[in-house]
Amino acid sequence: MPLPILALAIASFCIGTTEFVMMGLLPEVAGDLGVSIPSAGLLVTGYALGVVFGAPIVAMATAQLPRKPVLVGLTASFVVGNLFCAIAPDYWTLMAARVFTALGHGAFFGIGSVVAASLVPRNKRASAMALMFAGLTLSNILGVPAGTALGEAFGWRATFLAVVGIGLISVAAIAWLVPSDVAEPSGGGLRGELRVLGKLQVWLAMLIASLASASLFAVFTYIKPYLTDVSGLSTATVTWVLLLFGAGMTIGNIIGGRLADWKLMPTVIGTLFAMAVLFVVFAKLGAIAAVAVAIVFMWGMLIFIVVPPLQIRVVEAAAEGPNLAATLNQGAFNVGNAGGAWIGGLAISWGVSYANLPLVGAALALLAVAVAVLSQALDRRAILQAQPAE
Repeated sequence: MPLPILALAIASFCIGTTEFVMMGLLPEVAGDLGVSIPSAGLLVTGYALGVVFGAPIVAMATAQLPRKPVLVGLTASFVVGNLFCAIAPDYWTLMAARVFTALGHGAFFGIGSVVAASLVPRNKRASAMALMFAGLTLSNILGVPAGTALGEAFGWRATFLAVVGIGLISVAAIAWLVPSDVAEPSGGGLRGELRVLGKLQVWLAMLIASLASASLFAVFTYIKPYLTDVSGLSTATVTWVLLLFGAGMTIGNIIGGRLADWKLMPTVIGTLFAMAVLFVVFAKLGAIAAVAVAIVFMWGMLIFIVVPPLQIRVVEAAAEGPNLAATLNQGAFNVGNAGGAWIGGLAISWGVSYANLPLVGAALALLAVAVAVLSQALDRRAILQAQPAE
């Protein structure tokens, strides 16, 4: 893979660490700023909302600009945002800094995936995207634990200063390695980018992404009480299980890129169906600790097998103007994150036990399968209609 994709992977590692490390620093942040832990938890929500609302705004504002300066600017904005996080004197300043940092998140991964795909032959495009997203998955098994340990030892502000340092490296790497003429915007400009949003297949791909993500977060949001109350694991053991989940994500990301380059939609459909089956097994056998640990690893692997194919699906469906659609797809994943957490919480409030919560995830995964099957059927019909009549 070309070195420019490695530069994008470094930036995605920085961004992933920024997004997720707050969950490991909540007690330190809450204690230092004099707020409750639930209030500190809203800093995670604020970031997610920044991604959702910032993605389309930034993508439209930069639709006619060269890709390389946009990527450099977005990465630099993460550096500035993390610097303000590190020096924030109070809770609301930190919240504003988190939201500002998140505004470019979706646009970076959307535009970055288009750039990564443009740097390789067509039959390696999904693998190129997977390499870029590898930085995001590695942030969960390297960046977040290291950032949490650093924050516990030297204060949470030290973690954000460390992210600033990594961010500066990623800015330099992109400025040095990414070609200046890479993936130039389409001649249609913003109007062309908006026009492709009229395509049904673009929206179906984003709906699949949202449902897949929702199936994950409906259960993953409450994974700690599940593993402690249902599987009988200790709190300390849960930390290591979550690292295993991150390792599964990293492996799945690599596998997903290669499978998508081979058979895109069959990979999506088969993986989502496997997720639904795994959720059912989780509900039935999750009380057995060894089984629960193995399932969490497989679960992390499966959810990230579908990420590269879904991203390349959106890029190909919106080929005439892929930047906005690819960016909105990142927002779709985050909508699924928030929606899944809400659906899981609603199920619990309605009396669904932690042991049966994976069945909610299974239902959402099967909905994603149904949408994917519909999307593939529409593809086949379009191919048949395009064939000349004999």
